[in-house]
Amino acid sequence: MPVARRRLLAAAAAAPVVGSVWGSTAFAETRDGGRLLVGRGVSDVTGPAAENGMMGYSMPQQQTAGVHLRTLARAFVVDDGWRRLVFVTAELGALFQSVHLEVLRRLARTHGERYTEQNVLLNATHTHAACGGDSHYAAYDLATLGFQEQVFEAVVSGIVEAIDRAHADLKPGTAAVGRAELTNASVNRSREAFDRNPREDRAHFPDAIDPGVTVLRFRQGERDVGAIAWFATHGTSMTNTNRLISSDNKGYAAYAWESTDTGFVACFAQTNAGDMSPNLALSPGTGPTDDEFDNTRIIGERQFRAAKAAFDAATEPMRAGVDHRLCYVDMSDVAVDGRFTPDGKRHRTCTAAIGASMLAGSREDGPGAPIPEGMRNPLLEWLGGANVPVPPELSDEQSPKLVAVPFGAMRPYPWCPQVLPVQLVRIGELYLAAGPAEFTIVAGLRVRRAVAAELGVPLESVLVQGYANGYSQYVTTPEEYDSQQYEGASTLFGRYTLPAYQQEFSRLAAAMRSGRQVGIGQLPPDMSGTMPSFQPGVLFDVPPPGRSFGDVLVQPRARYRAGERVTAEFVTGHPKNDLRRGGTFTEVQRLLDGRWVTVADDRDWATRYHWKRSGTASSTATLTWDVPAAAPSGRYRLVHHGDWKAGNAVTPFTGATREFVVRAGVR
Repeated sequence: MPVARRRLLAAAAAAPVVGSVWGSTAFAETRDGGRLLVGRGVSDVTGPAAENGMMGYSMPQQQTAGVHLRTLARAFVVDDGWRRLVFVTAELGALFQSVHLEVLRRLARTHGERYTEQNVLLNATHTHAACGGDSHYAAYDLATLGFQEQVFEAVVSGIVEAIDRAHADLKPGTAAVGRAELTNASVNRSREAFDRNPREDRAHFPDAIDPGVTVLRFRQGERDVGAIAWFATHGTSMTNTNRLISSDNKGYAAYAWESTDTGFVACFAQTNAGDMSPNLALSPGTGPTDDEFDNTRIIGERQFRAAKAAFDAATEPMRAGVDHRLCYVDMSDVAVDGRFTPDGKRHRTCTAAIGASMLAGSREDGPGAPIPEGMRNPLLEWLGGANVPVPPELSDEQSPKLVAVPFGAMRPYPWCPQVLPVQLVRIGELYLAAGPAEFTIVAGLRVRRAVAAELGVPLESVLVQGYANGYSQYVTTPEEYDSQQYEGASTLFGRYTLPAYQQEFSRLAAAMRSGRQVGIGQLPPDMSGTMPSFQPGVLFDVPPPGRSFGDVLVQPRARYRAGERVTAEFVTGHPKNDLRRGGTFTEVQRLLDGRWVTVADDRDWATRYHWKRSGTASSTATLTWDVPAAAPSGRYRLVHHGDWKAGNAVTPFTGATREFVVRAGVR
């Protein structure tokens, strides 16, 4: 139930951070009996719920205006007695290098050298309905009018908090792996490019989708406490016209599972989802239905059911341990050996650039351009415009791409990262090739084959963990690249980007197999402070004449039945005054034994919080609650929490509606 989710967060927040447990007697069992130390934690990474650009569709007009599902970070810590690994999935559009580096800095302050870039794997679900603006590179901040400090701080603080909670939660346990298939939650949105691949690759995916569902089942003692589920489908069930913060289909899958099991942490991670769309009718917001909220729920529910089947099949604890390798690679200048190229010849990657068809967006998930025609963008103007000549040699290197913007050659700073993290981690018999990009399913297959061959393990034991530790757009196969669909035009480092990744992952796999360490490589530059923000802030809030903050403008009806929507409208302040991270703007309360008890909030599927500006400094909050079929009869009310600003002072307030009655079991 929703209350159980809040209890988990509250309990985790109260737990102390424990010290080192290395060398304890539990580790003798680790190598012989499969025993591990397992910990899990959850925290809130939700950014400003109003007037902040969203990350994903690159539409400047798509600014937040409320909350449907708060976005969370879920962390697992696994320790085999010799090594420790941190795995975090955050419900974000991307996990930018800015966030990765700052999380590592803050972990070092608290934990010293225990958690480093080597054993910390951060990744994103790729929801397109979360706040953006937390990158230090212009390409990913154009649509958000620059760098947004509030978003950055919410994301970094939330991830660190989730890791600290998982660290404090470490207890003896086990991990097991289970597998299933899911064939009705994705469709190939780039079939023309997919069909250019060799027959052997296409035969591996007869329906042109990756149906694989892989689940790690975690136990503490004899109790199931969490799961990580990997499945490839985009976080684009919510369309580019939506303005409510949402964790999209993977967020719903996690919500559905956690709502059935008190204290359980359900993490739904991405893999090679580059060409996998949840819009089954190949049009935004379509298939299984024509409603984006229904689609989000249905695709999420299907992932949950498939993951639960894989989870239930994971009955044999893994005996192997934990391992990890990471290096930084300048992906703009990799000499790729002929072992990894289609023609068997040596090739090089090149300076990052996007192609013209990237500007059109993916018509199946969300057409659009980063800068709509005729629309002013002050950040773009500050950068000097995008009309930078393309060096002739770059055009040749990127061929057959028609270069639109040479991201890596922009001045005074590159518009995208080029020195990127490549990581390989092992949890038991499962290996994760973690890359900072969106790999198509065949690109992912080739990485998996390369790693599996080097390690001498079955192909199913290797997954690509996409959207990891940074973001650099897409990775297609060379054959897919030649078609210059959206994904190929977004493959930054040229035709041999994928072979370069195959080579680097193979190098890490060889080192892991032999027990060797690898050099860290060239460290990425610190880009903090290079990006301005042109998004206006909050000057002050004023209520309408004769009103106070928290006043109810529209009251609910007196009675409701299951399936009906309760609506109320409040006088409110700007949500940027306090993001209420870990808290809520909305509560549904039920009267029990003379006391109001919260039964739903911003983390519940049935609630929605809409914010709207009225004039210069006034605003309203509209709260809705879709009465669930299982809601018991009783007396309820809606409560709104907000904050208003005057000068430098921010003052919280709370408003509540009158009571209304819910009659259970009647539609």
